[in-house]
Amino acid sequence: MAHASFNGLRVLSLESRRAMEVAKLIRTYGGEPFVVPSMREAPLESNKDALDFADGLMAGNFDLVIFFTGVGVRALLDIVATRYDRESFLNALRQVKVAARGPKPVAALRDVQVPVVCSAAEPATWREMMRALEDRFGDSLGGMRVAVQEYGASNPEFLAELTVRCESLTKVPVYQWALPEDVRPLRECVLGIASRNVDILLFMTAVQVIHLFKVAEEMGCVDGLRAGLAGVVVVSIGPTTTEELKLYGIEPDFEPSRPKMGFIVNEAAQYAGKLLEQKRSGSPQPVVKTTGKSAPATPVRKVAPSTPTMAGFRDGLSSIDFLHEISSRIAAADSFHVVLGSIVEFVSAMVPCDSCFVYVLDQDKLVLRASKNPHADLVDHLGVQLGQGITGWVAEHREPVAISAQASKDPRFVIFRNIPEDDFEAILCTPIVCANKVVGVINLQHRVSYEHSASEVRLVSMLGFLVGAEIERTRLETENVQLAERLETRKAVDRAKGILQRDLGLTEDEAYRRMQRESRTRRRSMREIADAILLGDDLKRSSAEPEPKLARTL
Repeated sequence: MAHASFNGLRVLSLESRRAMEVAKLIRTYGGEPFVVPSMREAPLESNKDALDFADGLMAGNFDLVIFFTGVGVRALLDIVATRYDRESFLNALRQVKVAARGPKPVAALRDVQVPVVCSAAEPATWREMMRALEDRFGDSLGGMRVAVQEYGASNPEFLAELTVRCESLTKVPVYQWALPEDVRPLRECVLGIASRNVDILLFMTAVQVIHLFKVAEEMGCVDGLRAGLAGVVVVSIGPTTTEELKLYGIEPDFEPSRPKMGFIVNEAAQYAGKLLEQKRSGSPQPVVKTTGKSAPATPVRKVAPSTPTMAGFRDGLSSIDFLHEISSRIAAADSFHVVLGSIVEFVSAMVPCDSCFVYVLDQDKLVLRASKNPHADLVDHLGVQLGQGITGWVAEHREPVAISAQASKDPRFVIFRNIPEDDFEAILCTPIVCANKVVGVINLQHRVSYEHSASEVRLVSMLGFLVGAEIERTRLETENVQLAERLETRKAVDRAKGILQRDLGLTEDEAYRRMQRESRTRRRSMREIADAILLGDDLKRSSAEPEPKLARTL
């Protein structure tokens, strides 16, 4: 697997919803992040179309409803709730066939118990949605009355295709994408790209492309923007975004192996440095795998398939991939601190954070055993009593705690030795459990405010359940090794004391104190002193023994 690192390159993202997460992820891979929101959700001036759709649905005027976004599902429910009882509307929705473009609308519909009869495969563009409808309904689609929830902007290609294949089509817009209230940062992006003050540009939606060029057009800098992009590595998250880039005359350098945020950042970290060097030197770029059957006519480079941990972000993993990855690490049966270090590495990759601590219960105290940041003076030394601080509270109550801001103001918070992490804003703390008892705690901390999603809390909590038995096993094995070493040391010291008593005429207590003095003077352990005495005695006895008859003959 290629090593993923930006090596200090300047990475620009135009992400709005998950700006903080993208910045942390870029920083995790060694890049200098510049995240400038390029769009905002704006309510429509009128909700008439959405309410008319609700009227028609309640009257039984639709056979199929297609949802394109999870945000759109929730926005539609909020709008409809102003006129109808929410559950009555959902019951009407459950009576018709429902399709969804991707996992986010599927999840949003599942949350309100609305079954989905078909959904688009990755990369979940309108083409995959159209293909899924044809595969599921076939010729019967021609007799259906269809409603389509739009997602910020109309998709004319999809609407045109669907119009000729169904009986009737109704658009249901619920929100629209608008430029940010303050477009000055976007203007600075245009100038920065034109002057090549950016090395890598990540496009995660087609709207980001549209808004960037719209601002450039208002500035009269479209030609300068295009020229600047020729010397920047341009990464498109998938075919729909690639199509939009090509409309503006921009050929993206590659698409990630999966259209996910984690994959686009990780794979940009792997490949963009070499591509940037080739683009700016004028060298021919290598031919890489193309996007496949859902791609536009002109091939676009696509990196080789990634592994789950290469994504470095939770949305890059399926549940099977996640379980396989963590179970394979556990099955490695490494030493105690190696296992804990692997857990820290894995958790930090799944939920980007500025700090990760793993505490392990030792008798009645939680001891810090692993840290993402170097803390040689704290690891294996810092102890927290059960019930002390947020960490101790989580261990005592066996419940996770997620604080999005001002964690130090929480009444359970306690400062420990003034470590830098005490000043961090957000914290997620989950118990590590084995055989129905707490064996440790996982702490994630963030320098700035961070809202942990319910899925992140469940993910880290589940990890605590999965690794609890492994932590307990490795802890017990380590204790057994240490116990065996202490027994061996005890036996060696006892034998060494006996030799001193015999040779020097000392009592047992005098022999032991003599060894202690030697240990302090020579700065050697008691085991080393004992081994030296035993070795000297063995050599003395060997030199006193007569040579074997065969040796004398030779």
